[in-house]
Amino acid sequence: MKKLISIVLFIILLTGCGQNNEGYVSISAEEAKELMDKSENYIILDVRTKEEYDEVHIPDAILIPDTEIADRAEDELTDKEQLIFVYCRSGNRSKKASAILSQMGYTNIKEFGGIKDWPYETE
Repeated sequence: MKKLISIVLFIILLTGCGQNNEGYVSISAEEAKELMDKSENYIILDVRTKEEYDEVHIPDAILIPDTEIADRAEDELTDKEQLIFVYCRSGNRSKKASAILSQMGYTNIKEFGGIKDWPYETE
């Protein structure tokens, strides 16, 4: 039993408690909302298409489609240490965009999946 506990603890340490090998942290919508409520000076980044964004988005979210992140991020997201919450429709594009941002040197990225799982205000 002690060996099993040691193995589990070792795995937890290796996984970094939510941080993945891509350099960003995946959190739930609930965790994102809680952090947003406690924080100031953050960005909510929607990485879907303009058509999806125009249909519905989280208030104050800025749009940079995942296909344009590498080209537009440094011009539009100028503080690489700023807290950035990233979402898409279901979580696939937000993970891709978060990994790109991390590779570009952004250090405070919270990826929280898709708007389909966002139970809070939208517009």
